[in-house]
Amino acid sequence: MAPDAAARPALVTVDDDAAVSRAVARDLRRRYGEQYRVVRAESGAEALDVCRELKLRGEQVAVLLADHRMPGMSGIEFLEQAMDLFPAARRVLLTAYADTDAAIDAVNVVDLDHYLLKPWDPPEEKLYPVLDAQLDAWRAAAPSAVHGPKVVGHRWSARSSQLREFLARNQVPYRWFASDSPEGVRLLEAAGVDDARLPVVVTSDGDVLVEPDDATVAARVGLEVQPAEDFYDLVVVGGGPAGLSAALYGASEGLRTALVERTATGGQAGQSSRIENYLGFPDGVSGAQLTERARRQAQRFGAEIVMTRDVCGLDVNGSARAVRFADGSTLAAHCVILANGVSYRELTGPGLGTLTGRGVFYGSALTEAPGCRDQDVYVVGGANSAGQAAMYLARDARSVTLVVRAGDLRASMSHYLVEQVEAHPRIRVRTGTEVVEAIGDEHLEQVVLRDAATGDKQTVDTGYLFVFIGAAPLTAWLDGTLDRDPRGFVRSGPDLLVDGRPPAGWPLDRPPYHLETSVPGVFAAGDVRAESAKRVASAVGEGAMAVMLVHRYLEQL
Repeated sequence: MAPDAAARPALVTVDDDAAVSRAVARDLRRRYGEQYRVVRAESGAEALDVCRELKLRGEQVAVLLADHRMPGMSGIEFLEQAMDLFPAARRVLLTAYADTDAAIDAVNVVDLDHYLLKPWDPPEEKLYPVLDAQLDAWRAAAPSAVHGPKVVGHRWSARSSQLREFLARNQVPYRWFASDSPEGVRLLEAAGVDDARLPVVVTSDGDVLVEPDDATVAARVGLEVQPAEDFYDLVVVGGGPAGLSAALYGASEGLRTALVERTATGGQAGQSSRIENYLGFPDGVSGAQLTERARRQAQRFGAEIVMTRDVCGLDVNGSARAVRFADGSTLAAHCVILANGVSYRELTGPGLGTLTGRGVFYGSALTEAPGCRDQDVYVVGGANSAGQAAMYLARDARSVTLVVRAGDLRASMSHYLVEQVEAHPRIRVRTGTEVVEAIGDEHLEQVVLRDAATGDKQTVDTGYLFVFIGAAPLTAWLDGTLDRDPRGFVRSGPDLLVDGRPPAGWPLDRPPYHLETSVPGVFAAGDVRAESAKRVASAVGEGAMAVMLVHRYLEQL
């Protein structure tokens, strides 16, 4: 069976004489049609457009076969420009006997691999032996095909970093090319985009997205960005472990369930390089693997997962609860489960804000790790996420320094992970230390450390600072709607009671259920909930428990 046409390398032939062009294509298809896709053009400009399209679609060109004498653009001129797009393609010139001197000169101009004299009949003697040799040479050094979306951007660009992390966390395979790399330059040339308008995403279909937002990219790579209905039994806000658990159990128990997520499923857990203390995985599991399995499982039961939706408000309309999106639209349901988790707290100090995404990264160790090979890396934080990142980065980094504000690493990190960190030969732990400044022009070059006890400062060289500190709940959009504690975490169940009685304004005769918030029918699960355990297993359990309480609430409507 012949390979799929899109997967076959191309043989591109161009001749301004339509009859000759058809004859060349006919002879090529007769011999090579099963293994190669023959693409013909009748002018150099048309052939260049074909080459640009093939480049953007990630396809390969094995041979460029061009007629020498063509108006507007000669075969040599075409080959000279086409080789910028496909430098590995073999270059063959078709020429009349009178033009052999020009063909010989072209060997030096465009590194010509061969020239053929017209006519080439019979092709079995004059054409195929030449092409067979060229194809053998091409296969010996053929580059691998590039499938899936391609991202071209500046190496030290905050937006390029965000886009790469967005694709990686959503389990979308992609290829990254720095804008100044040879392949990056070729893709930008094929797309007709200059490097002042980056990042650029080239889809699998060859479409070019210039400086796209996450929603645009999500829609083009197959992620759902619009809910299928206007009203559900249950809307889950947040796609971390608690949210995925709630969506799975809600859908599996017959509730019309939609999960809305701003960035990527998995939350902070999804960014973990390795979780070793989760029940049922004795050899550990990466956050991405756990997240992907949970996402597929929830979808298999019928839960909708809607991406790139930024929830900014909660409305109560009789028995309906509606979440309001940043674009002004709403999504209503009988019940809402808040599982939107927490974000890493940002460091404050000179340079730390401006260099975010350009050497200072928050929770993106997996995405940026390849660039850390043989580098001196600094990780800030004393909890499990920081320890897991340090272990992961230490695989390839020259050294990893874990900067911990507390006086003892054991204050907030699991015992098993403390032992691993302290035993690793390339990890050094600096307790009682803070990062107070970042220094660099285009990207991070140095950080300033301060001893918490003495106030002494030290400037160290590094191009990579990964931050995993604190837990800031993503609840500002609930101001005036739900009761929260002074740090912004959502109070629920017993924490709402005042002297054993429901809070003022509670409209029902019964007290709030265990995970129910100050608004009946709205529940909180996972890290966003006040006094939660801040562990993956407990978040999963709370998501399942919240669904049980949703059923209890719905029975009383």
